[in-house]
Amino acid sequence: MSLVPRHPLGLLGRILLILLLTVAIEFGASTFLYERASRYSIEESDAHRLAEHLVIAEKLLSERPVAERSDAARELTTDRYIVRWSPTIPERPAFPPRQKRMEAQVTNWEKGLAASHLQLRLAPSTHGSVVAGEMRLADGSWIVFKTREAVQVWQFAIERTLVALVPALLLLTLGALLIRSTLLPLRKLVRAIGRVGSGDGVTVVEEEGTAEIRGLIHAFNGMQRRIHELIENRTQALAAVGHDLRTPLARLQLRLEDVRDEDSRRAMQDDVSEMDDMIASLLTFLKGEDDPEPAVAVDVAVMAATLVEDATDRGRDARYSGPQHLEWVARPSMLRRALSNLIENALHYGKSVCVTVAREEAELVFRIEDDGPGIPPAQIEEAMRPFVRLDVERGRNTKGLGLGLAIVQQAVALEKGRLTLANAERGGLIAEIRLPG
Repeated sequence: MSLVPRHPLGLLGRILLILLLTVAIEFGASTFLYERASRYSIEESDAHRLAEHLVIAEKLLSERPVAERSDAARELTTDRYIVRWSPTIPERPAFPPRQKRMEAQVTNWEKGLAASHLQLRLAPSTHGSVVAGEMRLADGSWIVFKTREAVQVWQFAIERTLVALVPALLLLTLGALLIRSTLLPLRKLVRAIGRVGSGDGVTVVEEEGTAEIRGLIHAFNGMQRRIHELIENRTQALAAVGHDLRTPLARLQLRLEDVRDEDSRRAMQDDVSEMDDMIASLLTFLKGEDDPEPAVAVDVAVMAATLVEDATDRGRDARYSGPQHLEWVARPSMLRRALSNLIENALHYGKSVCVTVAREEAELVFRIEDDGPGIPPAQIEEAMRPFVRLDVERGRNTKGLGLGLAIVQQAVALEKGRLTLANAERGGLIAEIRLPG
């Protein structure tokens, strides 16, 4: 159950209330400790000797003329007590407080001291705590005194320190719990934000906490629902558009059979095939993380070797290096599309490609190397952005929408892996995919 009102207070008000509670508790604890500090006692033998010395000092100084009292007080100073005389009331510090229990101990030994306004307190010194105080003479002047040796009050100093630590620790714990309770809805919101776009659908966050946090959570839930609706509408529209575009392409493909000119027919078939590939790439990219394909165990070595064989069957120079079999849990369609895009890019911009599959510690590594012109280092990051084609550096006969690497990066991100591009020292580009186990 929360100690703080659930709804009326805002975030600022709740923090101020927490501070107010801690200050109030600290004030109460300090008051208790101050009163507690006035109840320390000393050894009875020390109290007895002090009472006797004060009685003697009072009697001798009262009998002396005022002009001689200062010297007389110095004569009363011993190796145990320091005694001084003051014509006026000495200045009394606000802390440490009067030690009423010590005063009672001293006056119990000499009852006459009770009428002298005796006041005792503990004063710090280099070797511990000493007893300091003053008492009034009959003519209104004062005897000021202090013990030379530390009195046996060390146990009370330890007790005072421990007792002082208790409320401080309690305040720290209480403040931490209250602030944690205040910030708990924010932590839930952060976790929900981290799940956005993970394919888990809409995660509705309970609206709780201060007014500001509830307003933020309400706005987030509404935004999340709108985004989800937009994605669903986009997916449905893309499916419809893809179907509508491919239908006339299929009819066009059939009609090409009636074209008698072989060269013209082949050129038009290439254009239709390219348009179909562009539509497929666009749909794949726009689906993104909404693709419901589950991760399953797949033989990635066979997958990579098959893609290399397909390139070889088309008369391209492609080589595979790696084990014959290597199972890994992944999304097979997305991973196949990623490897295929990298191999096609390598063969488009270079004459040969080498595909390497290896397991390095807990990671699965795909390495695709070509002998093309490579990519200027300053443009490697830009090359992985969608709809970007580096035509000048990577050749002018560039097909597609510039989504090849963007789709690869998307597929790798689904597997929580990473894609890196680097220029080889001997020339060409090295694309590397690393997937965690």
